[in-house]
Amino acid sequence: MNIGRTVFSQMMDCIPKRQFQKIVQHYHGDCRVREFSCLDQFLCLAFAQLTARESLRDIEACLSAQPEKLYHLGIRGRVRRSTLADANEKRDWRIFSELAHVLIQTARQLYTNDALIDELKEVAYAFDSTTISLCLKLFPWAKFRRRKGGIKLHTLINLRGNIPSFIWISPARMHDVLALDTLSFEPGAYYIFDRAYFDFTRLYRIHQSGAFYIVRDKKNICFQVIESRPVDPLDYGSGLRCDQTIRFTSAKGAREYPELLRRIKYYVADSNQTYTIFTNKFLVPALAISQFYHARWQIELFFKWIKQHLRIKVFLGTSFNAVSTQIWIAMSVYVIVAIIKKRFMLTHDPYRIMRILSLHLFEQVDIQQLLTETVSEKSESEFCNQLSLFD
Repeated sequence: MNIGRTVFSQMMDCIPKRQFQKIVQHYHGDCRVREFSCLDQFLCLAFAQLTARESLRDIEACLSAQPEKLYHLGIRGRVRRSTLADANEKRDWRIFSELAHVLIQTARQLYTNDALIDELKEVAYAFDSTTISLCLKLFPWAKFRRRKGGIKLHTLINLRGNIPSFIWISPARMHDVLALDTLSFEPGAYYIFDRAYFDFTRLYRIHQSGAFYIVRDKKNICFQVIESRPVDPLDYGSGLRCDQTIRFTSAKGAREYPELLRRIKYYVADSNQTYTIFTNKFLVPALAISQFYHARWQIELFFKWIKQHLRIKVFLGTSFNAVSTQIWIAMSVYVIVAIIKKRFMLTHDPYRIMRILSLHLFEQVDIQQLLTETVSEKSESEFCNQLSLFD
């Protein structure tokens, strides 16, 4: 039994306290702070993410309802709505961004042995963006259209564990392809893009960096087929249609991307769609490349998950700093749940883990015992003798 420590404080053990203090000192986060530190701010907003609090007043009411337990949660300062609002407005959001990246490195090490496809052992990333709508009157800096505001989350996720590796927040009016200029590419890694990121200059920069890309084609791309490799009948039955080596023939394409590249076309029976993709990787089977691009859908599921289960659509502050702080703390909570799932070798989804933990945050019980017993009880109930409704 883990007597004396709450479930919430055990979750926060994933945070390396010394590294966090170094980050806080670097950005002077606790300068002239009397009692409500950056750690208190993080813990309060993490509590809000786990328990789906809607406002600062809601956070204050919930935490003030049990003041004798705040110490056991790790919160040392007095939780007040005005104090938390000032902290969100004034404290540098990069403090929580760097903390999230520290947690991401921990999660990446835990998920390093997970592989999507046997033929592809390298690190693979999917890059895309999602738009979050905002009220233009409350967020005038996030102008999107004439009467609408919004921001974009340009996100790079590691497909081993679906862990976000890079997030950049920009106004929603910015084109997606410009976000590629903010990335630094890892040699030997795979980067998977949708057709919105098809750009000759930027794809060639990825090629020169030693990384590999897989991108869906655009319409009206002019190219010349240099070589066409035969398709195995078994691969054809799996959806593969063609595997070619091509060269761009348009003036812009030939000038900005002078190298040869690979063109693969495959058919997906479930959606009744044919996809054409380009890549600079030649030594991997074409069917594996097509399956790898199909795994790009994981980032769409990631966006859907965080919008449904994290508090990133209703914000606790109106400044860019407050919005960025809330988003990065939400991502930190997501990564903490992923770390807990891997360390305890749990098979159920992150949503169930987060819901179980949110119901027991104030309880003094071992977190591993809590999760494993809940799963076993769930499994036993699924196999109980139950009458069928339609017999």
